[in-house]
Amino acid sequence: MKRNTGFENNCYLFLVSKILLFILSILISFVAVAQQKEIPLYTGAAPGSENWNWEEKVFFVKVPLNAKVIYNITKPTLTVFTPDSANGCTVIICPGGGLHVLNFETEGVKYANELVKKGITVFIFKYRLVQSVTDDPWQEMIKTMAKTDTSRRNTATVSIMARTDLNIAIRYVRLHAAEFKVDPKRIGVMGFSAGGAMAARVAYNFEPDARPDFVAPIYSVISGIKERAIKPDAPPLFIAAATDDSLAKVSNSVELYTDWMNAKRPVELHIYSRGGHGLRGSPAENWISRFTDWLESQDLLKPKH
Repeated sequence: MKRNTGFENNCYLFLVSKILLFILSILISFVAVAQQKEIPLYTGAAPGSENWNWEEKVFFVKVPLNAKVIYNITKPTLTVFTPDSANGCTVIICPGGGLHVLNFETEGVKYANELVKKGITVFIFKYRLVQSVTDDPWQEMIKTMAKTDTSRRNTATVSIMARTDLNIAIRYVRLHAAEFKVDPKRIGVMGFSAGGAMAARVAYNFEPDARPDFVAPIYSVISGIKERAIKPDAPPLFIAAATDDSLAKVSNSVELYTDWMNAKRPVELHIYSRGGHGLRGSPAENWISRFTDWLESQDLLKPKH
């Protein structure tokens, strides 16, 4: 009778450990999916777009995202990501996409997964967009940058709707704070690109019952914000951008920082020499760690007792 050698036993244990790790990864993925829930912001059609009947769709953008985007959004929602152990801090993420698409994966899910590791409850904000009339919304968005009169009017109209949706989103999270085990006084807004412009606008011109407790405009544009008087209780800001960003000039972020600094309101600015529009590559991609460091320095990550 042949006995198993030590080598065979080690191989067997190695194989078993690999199988167990594979099963564990599946279970972890299942739990992560189970923790997501999409919440409509309105009962029925959103006000002002009751006659919008086009179908929401998903489109894969190979370059530069290599990820899916969502377009033709008519029904604003919040998708919640809940951490295993919530510390009470909440971030509402506003992905960008030029108000034509929503970079839900690259500027939403990617960072939601990072933030929940820190005990932060995350809501990805899906807001109304300009209708895409072709099956390639990405190219439509690029062409719209030519700023024809029609596209300018459409974008301006949808921009107002999206800001209304964001105010509703902040109110919703604060109203349901107990349900999601979050602190109603630690609800912040983070936005990227077009979403960053919305975040900056709400920082300047927040409504009293929809004031965010902190705001993070990431490679945003503020040139379209006309009313820029800083309120005495303007929320603390965290800003990140890259010098070589050709779409959102870094001067926007510098100007935003200067406004807050002159008003003597809390603000922190990170500018990377490289990273482009998206803060890609090292060290720019580490901005999310600097953001959570900043949250900690502001005492926003302390568990609620």
